[in-house]
Amino acid sequence: MTRSTPRILTTGLVTLSAVLTAGLTAGLPGAAAASTGPATGTRPAAVGHQLRWSAARSHPVEDSYYPAEGDPGVDALHYRLDLDWRPRLHRLHGVATIVLRATRTAPTFQLDLGAPLAVRSVQVDGRYVATAHTGKTLHVRRQVRADHRYRVRIVYAGAPAPVRAPASRSDMSGLGWHTTKSGQAWSMQEPFGAFTWYPCNDQPSDKAFYDVRLDVPGNWVGITNGRMTSRRRLHHRTITRFHSSDPMASYLTTIAIGPYRHFQQSGPHGVPMSYWVPRSRPQMMRPLRRTRATLRWLERRLGPYPFDQVGVVVVPAASAMETQTMITLGAGNYRYGRWNVRATVAHELSHAWYGDTVTPTDWRDVWMNEGMAMYQQARFEVSHGHGTWRSWQRQWARDDQFWRNLYGPPGRYHHDEFASINVYYCPALMYDRLRQRIGDRRFAQLVRAWPQRHRDTNQSRASYEAFWERNTGLDLGRFFRRWLMSRKSPA
Repeated sequence: MTRSTPRILTTGLVTLSAVLTAGLTAGLPGAAAASTGPATGTRPAAVGHQLRWSAARSHPVEDSYYPAEGDPGVDALHYRLDLDWRPRLHRLHGVATIVLRATRTAPTFQLDLGAPLAVRSVQVDGRYVATAHTGKTLHVRRQVRADHRYRVRIVYAGAPAPVRAPASRSDMSGLGWHTTKSGQAWSMQEPFGAFTWYPCNDQPSDKAFYDVRLDVPGNWVGITNGRMTSRRRLHHRTITRFHSSDPMASYLTTIAIGPYRHFQQSGPHGVPMSYWVPRSRPQMMRPLRRTRATLRWLERRLGPYPFDQVGVVVVPAASAMETQTMITLGAGNYRYGRWNVRATVAHELSHAWYGDTVTPTDWRDVWMNEGMAMYQQARFEVSHGHGTWRSWQRQWARDDQFWRNLYGPPGRYHHDEFASINVYYCPALMYDRLRQRIGDRRFAQLVRAWPQRHRDTNQSRASYEAFWERNTGLDLGRFFRRWLMSRKSPA
């Protein structure tokens, strides 16, 4: 995620020296560690027309920061969403079919679903069951056994609405589904808010596969994550289908509905690149055409792109979000110029490696996502002639104590200050100091190795520290504690 205010996170303060650029292009270490995370890190194998959902097997936890979101008793494996949007009424009709694994034996289980959405029926393995929808929690009264799979079909409808964000950022006033006066729709939902438009286990530690069908009016189009497998007109409606071939946390899903124009490119290694911009503003495509070059730049530093699709959809918002394979880019980013759009896309695209394919188990570790994305954004800006690396270093060091005083240390931030600047700038400075300690070449190797060796997993601070210690031979526990947990700046 980036911010809408240009001189804080998404602006050009800086560019790379030739020496540091060379260091960042180093390859993978020869003996990178195997994944220590809970997910399998494997892709689903096709069996006829079926997929083996075992690749999405997770070990969900109760989040230490937002325990009311999600249920560790549920491990969602696959979501099939059939969504019908009626913009004049601002009304959504949905059918969600969820394949889930119970992680424990219990008389009931629960999912997250926004209060404005009324449940019409719930079936488990083809049989109707009783439910109770209290607030945002849908209680399903069905006995489940540990490690058994169930198919849950939920029919629901209503007028989706965003929920309050646990943050003071001006561009995070609401999370989840948003509807404009004209009936266009879009979503951004970090750290939660997917439940505002579909029933889910809304926590980062539970990844699942997705197949989505969107039915929208007239010549509008519905857009979400993954590859668009079909698009057709039927009875004055447009129906699109999307398939995501890698497991994904719920906060990384996106939706956009409106009068969009579609542009396409072929990226590195032939990866398809898909862009959706408002039909009335085709000029918004101009800076996005450079995304292919940005992806190449990132691949030289982070390794092969981990997914089979790259996309950007422009929505009427102020911020931007690293939604998996389809970045949600707020139109507000354009007000600061084309370069700001490119820098923002670089930030969000770097999350494909740090945040999307490797996702924090718990929201206490959001710094794992934002710190590295900020570091890579700074490198990107410097390497393209916007400022100097020294100016980034000075700014980070100068302000490190201030941000800790205001929002808390990055690994122990204030609960109502999610994704404030401390989880961007403070760990970015930490990475720079780690680079200085172990050397440019080794640092670049390990930054690249982490996402390549832990694809499609959830990880924690403990596993991250262990990775760095194992691959450097150094005791880095005190280093990480000081930078992530101390109220006093180590700068």
